[in-house]
Amino acid sequence: MSELSTAFVAPYGGRFPTFRSAPTFVGHGAAVLGRATIGKGAWLGAGSVIRADGHDIDIGDDFHLGVGATVHIAHDIYPTRIGNNVTAGEGAVIHACTVGDDCVIGAGTVVLDATVIGPGAVLAAGSVVFPRSTLEGGWLYSGSPAKPVARVTPTELASWQRKARTGLGASAPSLAPKPGLTCFVAPSASISGTVIVGDEVGIWYGCRLDAGTHAIHVGSGSNIQDNSVLCCEGGDIVIGEDVTIGHNVTLSDCRVAPRSLVGIGARIAPGTEVESDVLVAAGAETEPGQRLGAGKIWGGRPARAIAEMTETRREMMAATLPTYRTYAAAFRATPHDELSQIKEE
Repeated sequence: MSELSTAFVAPYGGRFPTFRSAPTFVGHGAAVLGRATIGKGAWLGAGSVIRADGHDIDIGDDFHLGVGATVHIAHDIYPTRIGNNVTAGEGAVIHACTVGDDCVIGAGTVVLDATVIGPGAVLAAGSVVFPRSTLEGGWLYSGSPAKPVARVTPTELASWQRKARTGLGASAPSLAPKPGLTCFVAPSASISGTVIVGDEVGIWYGCRLDAGTHAIHVGSGSNIQDNSVLCCEGGDIVIGEDVTIGHNVTLSDCRVAPRSLVGIGARIAPGTEVESDVLVAAGAETEPGQRLGAGKIWGGRPARAIAEMTETRREMMAATLPTYRTYAAAFRATPHDELSQIKEE
């Protein structure tokens, strides 16, 4: 590797990640876990996470993953397949989907379950690809949901790749010492200030919890998934019991009531009140002081009520909790090696 830093590799279900050759770069706090196979020449930004616990992840050669970006699966349902020469920008999430060769996934973009993206597609920064979408290759997509904007020529695609990789950066986030919490705190998570948690809480890889001069409260049974950022500026963050905070979520000075779910890549503004029995859709953004009423699905930018909750949705949200407790128990009991000790084919 060009840089050996504090990064982590761990098995899941007895299976270690497999690298076809040593990565060319591994940033501080990166984590590669479980049933992942990664091709030659991988570049893994600081705090990035590739987590293959409930299903497989298969990544081709020359994969570039930006600072704080996440690759994950859907437990026992969908794997993740990523082709050759793919770039994912800072804070991007690639979740339980298929990404073709030569694609560019912009910074902060979220790609959701069962999506298929054709080769040579470019997703502009901040886009959200809704579940079960099919995106034709060779197009530039933007928005939430992501829609085609213009054709991308081979010359333009090469330019997008160069710009995306130039912008990945190699900066290392500071990892503060973790207090002795009685929950699963991933070794690449950063905890600072007063963080108060209940039983069976999971704080996952690459997360940053900074309470400042205030406090972060996380209720029993809740999980904060990979690369989410919780920062207090003017007040506390209070998360109730049995709440799921998805991958790469940003929360500031807000309250999330019990039995709610905040979807992948959502941004919850200061003063937001998320009531119980609420699903905040992936990529949604709230306005400061907004109240998200109970029993509804909220989506969009700014978030608005888009549907009523259903028993099917409630069952899905409830099923996430024991799944994550199982994941946490497995990783808590598993020694984490430094990523320099990778296993190659």
